[in-house]
Amino acid sequence: MPTATKQKTKIRPLGSNVVVQPLEEEEEMRGGLYIPDTAQEKPQQGTVVAVGPGKLNEEGDRLPMELEEGDRIIYGKYAGNEVEIGGQEYLLIEEEQVLGVVEG
Repeated sequence: MPTATKQKTKIRPLGSNVVVQPLEEEEEMRGGLYIPDTAQEKPQQGTVVAVGPGKLNEEGDRLPMELEEGDRIIYGKYAGNEVEIGGQEYLLIEEEQVLGVVEG
């Protein structure tokens, strides 16, 4: 009888989508007061954990993605869709919504 084993959850983005793990913000104390999560601004930086195969052009050829796994990126405040998988929060973002790559 086969047994279920716990395995790491994987996300495979489609097209020109990337999966981003947002950077965790540290809890802020302002004037000795704790700022609750609902009042804190969401981070606008994250690490790319998976990259889709790229868009198809009119001829049916795949256009290469500019992003790679491990890239630290900057994205718009309201970019992408939030998803929670295996207790971890991720963003699914189209490559066009990424504003830049943090280098160095």
